[in-house]
Amino acid sequence: MKKTTFKRIGQGITLSLLTSTLLHATNGDHLIAVGTKARGMGGAGIAVSHCAESTLHNPALITCTEGTSVSFGGTIFMPDISTQISSPGGDYPRYESDADINVIPTVSISHKLNENWYIGVGMWGTAGMGTDYRNATQTLTDPGNINMVTNLQLMQFGVSVAYRTGGLGVAVTPILQYGALDINYNFMGNSVGEGVAQDLNFGFNLGAYYDFKGYGVDGLTIGAVYKSKIDMEYDNQLSNAMEPFTPFFPPGTTFSDHLEQPAEIGFGIGYKIDQHTFAFDYKKIQWSDAKGYKDFAWEDQDVFAFGYQYAQDNWKLRLGYNHASSAVVELNGGGTEAASLNLFNLLGFPATAEDHYTVGGTYAFTEQFALDMAYVYSPTNTETFDTSAFAFMGMSSISTDHQENSISMQLSYKF
Repeated sequence: MKKTTFKRIGQGITLSLLTSTLLHATNGDHLIAVGTKARGMGGAGIAVSHCAESTLHNPALITCTEGTSVSFGGTIFMPDISTQISSPGGDYPRYESDADINVIPTVSISHKLNENWYIGVGMWGTAGMGTDYRNATQTLTDPGNINMVTNLQLMQFGVSVAYRTGGLGVAVTPILQYGALDINYNFMGNSVGEGVAQDLNFGFNLGAYYDFKGYGVDGLTIGAVYKSKIDMEYDNQLSNAMEPFTPFFPPGTTFSDHLEQPAEIGFGIGYKIDQHTFAFDYKKIQWSDAKGYKDFAWEDQDVFAFGYQYAQDNWKLRLGYNHASSAVVELNGGGTEAASLNLFNLLGFPATAEDHYTVGGTYAFTEQFALDMAYVYSPTNTETFDTSAFAFMGMSSISTDHQENSISMQLSYKF
């Protein structure tokens, strides 16, 4: 099939799932979790089943499904990002990014085929990031955040096949990922940007869990997941965007148009006693080994998620906390090369959110039909990077504030 045909498929999928022009994310360019239940528990879902929602977290856990489970909902995402460039003589105005509200839909379905086999299907907006400073005032004495506008969208479609025997569950999910990337700005008299580039590519997720009930430890579950790399190529995006900066790099330096979503490995433990459920997940996101991200010196992230759920009659309360140090870090000692990456990362891709506090709940109207809700708050994280090698252009440092609020709602139906 021709690449242009793949792009048309991707455009159709995007129109059906994304009602906004931009996604933001929290662990690097990844959402802490896709489904509402997991978001209410700090993103934990590797060893605690959320039925249909588990298709992306740990597909082996869709084996909680008794018949058919359907979850449909979305997240209203409200990032607050602002950036200020400083010169040797003082500060320029602080500009707010206009990319401040987005809608991210999700759909997940799981079905029990027999006592051992299960199948799941899902479509999710999974990740993205970007800023919009097109309305910043750019003059001869104010760079106006170089009018940077970036927009990365990522979404996935997956079909899970899970098998359960005794306390063991295993699953595989082939993934089709759609991505769109757009970068444009004005810098040193150069107007950079060629419109949106898109791509489709394949990956896979593997999941497993073990329930210790057979050993007399009722309620204890451990889980593990692996998510493969997915290589994406966005024609004339990164190479074109970095061309005005190449004179500031060592001779022969080039940037490709590959932006590879990194591999992930994760482990989790869950424990349920009476009405209480406790969950802990650990994930490692391997940014430093992913094409594109490693060119911009992103560091690997260790992600820690803690979740709690209290269940009573027809309602549930959830709390959670998620932490991962910023994948975007300051580069020092590299002269104009370091200054270029520091400037570009904070202006265009400030994936700097670190701490997330979550609360959520479920209210079941009937045994089959329920409403899930979650709220996630990420307090302001401020990063200030050195760009003193660009002092001759009036840019000695750059500082970005990044805060996030989001509300998720989901309808779940079992039959």
